[in-house]
Amino acid sequence: MRVVLDSNVLYAGLYSSKGASYLVLQDLANSVLDVGLSVGLYEEYSDVLRRPPLSGDFTDEEAESVLDFICSKAKLLDVFFLWRPVLKDPKDDLVLEAAVAFEAHAILTHNKKDFSGCEKFGIKVLTPGEYLKKKGKR
Repeated sequence: MRVVLDSNVLYAGLYSSKGASYLVLQDLANSVLDVGLSVGLYEEYSDVLRRPPLSGDFTDEEAESVLDFICSKAKLLDVFFLWRPVLKDPKDDLVLEAAVAFEAHAILTHNKKDFSGCEKFGIKVLTPGEYLKKKGKR
């Protein structure tokens, strides 16, 4: 499945090894998911790793290792769209833009309501739990 991960999924998966987001990151590690990543979204991921509470759990070197891992698994995308804004939050537009550029099947997020309007691009919005149910893992 081709997806783009909202930064809250990355945060939740790194914060706790007990939830659906952690299992999504395991699918990324095992190449079960095809993940798209833009430069803007990379910067957002970097910011998430460097602010509390994750900043207290990761040194800068460890944060760089996480980002390097994501880059090694993701497809880097060129995003050249001029239709902003579509969503209420510009950071969510970063996710949507990457999903459109990647021709993703879905955006994985914990905040589905923030992505209202993505359906007009043919992109589903799923929580990590919904993704896992779809693939028969939960």
